[in-house]
Amino acid sequence: MTYGLIGERLGHSFSRIIHEYLTGDPYELRELRPDELGPFLRSEPFRGINVTIPYKQAVIPYLDELAPSARLVGAVNAVLRGRDGCLTGYNTDFDGFLAMAAAAGVQFDGADVVILGAGGAAKAVEAAVRSAGASKVAFAVRHDFGPDRLPIDRPEAFAGFDVLVNATPVGMYPDIKAKPFDISALPRLRGVLDCIYNPICTQLVLDARERGIPAAGGLMMVVAQAVKAAELFHDMKFPEDTVLKTYRHMLAARRNIVLTGMPSSGKTTVGRLLAAELGLRFTDTDDVVRTLSGLEIPELFARGGEEEFRRWEAVAIESLAAEQGLVIATGGGAVLSPDNVRELRRNGILVFLDRDPALLQPSPDRPLSRSRRALEALYAERLPAYLKSADIHIENNGTPEDAAGKIIDKV
Repeated sequence: MTYGLIGERLGHSFSRIIHEYLTGDPYELRELRPDELGPFLRSEPFRGINVTIPYKQAVIPYLDELAPSARLVGAVNAVLRGRDGCLTGYNTDFDGFLAMAAAAGVQFDGADVVILGAGGAAKAVEAAVRSAGASKVAFAVRHDFGPDRLPIDRPEAFAGFDVLVNATPVGMYPDIKAKPFDISALPRLRGVLDCIYNPICTQLVLDARERGIPAAGGLMMVVAQAVKAAELFHDMKFPEDTVLKTYRHMLAARRNIVLTGMPSSGKTTVGRLLAAELGLRFTDTDDVVRTLSGLEIPELFARGGEEEFRRWEAVAIESLAAEQGLVIATGGGAVLSPDNVRELRRNGILVFLDRDPALLQPSPDRPLSRSRRALEALYAERLPAYLKSADIHIENNGTPEDAAGKIIDKV
């Protein structure tokens, strides 16, 4: 290994994609057991490595020197081998976290900040928020309680804090519905940041945004810290816009584009065009319903009415919510369920494909839209839900190519 990442479990990591995008050099992921850490650091002829959970502090005894960033934080997430063979530890999570906070519009000057967790990532967050002027910093932990170490299972203990930062793995893929606690217990919150980047929006972030609180997941953080680490590894300086460009590249590759709208509004046709143009995979929730249930849509309606279909549709959407890099064509009524919308937002941006009702086509295969009158009534009934759930609103009264182009311009 010349460049790479070490940790205990790395299946969720984006580091290889980011580093190889930045430099073009091979970047390896190496999972290590705790007993393998020392032998690896002593014998592997790497040039530069990143370090993740659970070794950000465990690596320190094996290093010859700590850079100021690592000494300040007390944890290491990047190790560089010098020409003399000496190993120096750095911390680029500090820079990455501040980049994430700035992008989300979350400020720390004079704020009381509670950090969930007390590991290496939490230490970087503490150093960063103190440097940005935080008035008070406390940790929410499971043991070793004290004046600034509060019990995580009693959120009322930190109800007076202004900013919440999750530096634990709670909510990380595949356990994407997990969250540390209900943030309604923190009425003063004006910012929520989650160091997790898979899913793009954790349950914690979704809850905050639903309450109108500025919030962000950790994708910007992992990109910004990777750019800083790559500069160290390759002894170079990237242009100032590299972090933003790399973030947008990663977002485009990982985020789902979710098409909503009426039956016959063009979701499947436009979705296939988008997938082909952007190098994403196309899927249709109705197709997933058919696969999971083993029945055609009219058969589901005949067996249990709309309620039976919606039940299977919710199962299909939940199964897709954890995936990334998809274009998803949803059923016409999918966004009527707030739970469906929340699931689709975990990794997706919702695009309302709006077609003039006069251009919609009735179909005997669609139980709720078999006539033009039924279609027009359904459009009027569902329009508020389409508009409320949409991140982007696209008119599709022209060609599918035009609609796909508009979406590409806006996402």
